[in-house]
Amino acid sequence: MTERQPPAEPGELNGFFEGAVHVQPIRIYYEDTDVSGIVYNANYVKFIERGRTNCLRLLGVHHQDLLALEEPIAFTVTHIDLDFLVPARLDDTLHVYTQYTKVTGARIEGSQIVKRGDVVLVRAQIQAACINLEGKPRRLPAYVREALSARMA
Repeated sequence: MTERQPPAEPGELNGFFEGAVHVQPIRIYYEDTDVSGIVYNANYVKFIERGRTNCLRLLGVHHQDLLALEEPIAFTVTHIDLDFLVPARLDDTLHVYTQYTKVTGARIEGSQIVKRGDVVLVRAQIQAACINLEGKPRRLPAYVREALSARMA
C-alpha cells in the first residue's frame, strides 16, 4: 500500500483514490476512546467499514441503490481478520487504506490497513457476500463487479 500521507481536507468525506487504493481520513474523537484515551478496539471495525463504504461510493456503488433494486440486495461481512499492532489515541489523524483484492459471483475480498503517519496500527482482511433481504446469496450486479475489478491491482 502507498506511503503517501495526504492531509484530511473538509471536502474529502468520501476519501480519495491513490491508484487502486482508497484512502479514508479519520479523526479520533473522545467518543472513540476508552478512559485511558486509547481507541477502543471495536471502533476500528467502524473505521474500516467507513473506508469500504466510501471506496464503493466513489466507484459509483451506493448501498441505497442496491436496496432499491427490484430484488433488493446488500453486503454482509462473512469473515474479518484483525491484527491490532499499535494503539491510536485521542486527536490522532488516521488513514484507512482499502483495496479490494478478489471479486467472484457473490463475494468480494479486501485488504485494509489503518495508519497514523507511516505507522501501521491495524491490518484487516475482509470477506463479504452479496445477499438479498432474506439473507440468501445473490450475484453481484455486473456494474459492481466491473467497478471493483477496475480498481484491483
